Amino acid sequence: MYVDPCGADPRKLVIRRAGDSSPLEKKLSMELTNDMRTIGTSNGWLTTLKEGVMGLQDIVASDADPKRISLPPLEALPHCQTQIITNVAISSSSPEEEDCVVAVKFLGPQLSFFRFAQSNSEWTNIRIPNPCFFSSPVMYSKKDNMFRIPGCGGHLIASWDLHKHGEKPKFRRFQFRKILNLTKNNKTFLDSCYKSEHLVESITTGETFMVKLYKKTIGGTARIKTEALMVFKLDDKGSAVYTQDIGDLCIFLTKSEPFCVPSSSLPDMYPNHVKILDVNETTIVNLADQFESGNY
Repeated sequence: MYVDPCGADPRKLVIRRAGDSSPLEKKLSMELTNDMRTIGTSNGWLTTLKEGVMGLQDIVASDADPKRISLPPLEALPHCQTQIITNVAISSSSPEEEDCVVAVKFLGPQLSFFRFAQSNSEWTNIRIPNPCFFSSPVMYSKKDNMFRIPGCGGHLIASWDLHKHGEKPKFRRFQFRKILNLTKNNKTFLDSCYKSEHLVESITTGETFMVKLYKKTIGGTARIKTEALMVFKLDDKGSAVYTQDIGDLCIFLTKSEPFCVPSSSLPDMYPNHVKILDVNETTIVNLADQFESGNY
């Protein structure tokens, strides 16, 4: 799911879901487009920010009377900020369920959780001291019931199980295996790119993947495009194994949250592909063909 603010109609919301023959388009209210800043979507809910207050709106329900939920005002920890948000992850498609948790990752060290079952209905704010997590997105693992953040470079992943372990994260280190034997020129080129790591899991197969994106600016403009990507399969032994074969699966990377579904559940999609849906970019990558003889 993603909002298209640069299209012909800035109020248009394009919703892509597995099994749909075509994207579902909806109109955003004038209040959302004029007075609020749209952050993204998670689990079927549009998240917005206005004067330090985050709101949730059901974008799957009817346009006539969409459900809206206002959360308590955000509070910044000392030497942190709450105006620039990396992304939002919601653990359930029903935010008002007792065990539902909303996680907000801010640019910098702050990570905030809101638990609807909490009696005092306040944000729980956590400072992550390690700077390798400052610009990384948060994701929710339905398989393990945890929120996870990959560190810069992907060697370290922080996890929070708020129901079992509380607010203290667990860290796990991963070792990359089967790395491509790239030429010196290609290594230099990839090193010059903007790099980001994204965690995505397949509910149907129980697999977890880490996608490394490499992007560069276009002709000195503010726009960037994907130059390369690598997919690694994570195992329980702490290995991240490079792969060019994810079977029948398709991975989608958006500005909101990544997801992974079987290609058979989508029209006009092929297995073993990654589709990137960004504000200024729509790209489909065939993992089997993106590298040849170790050269990009």
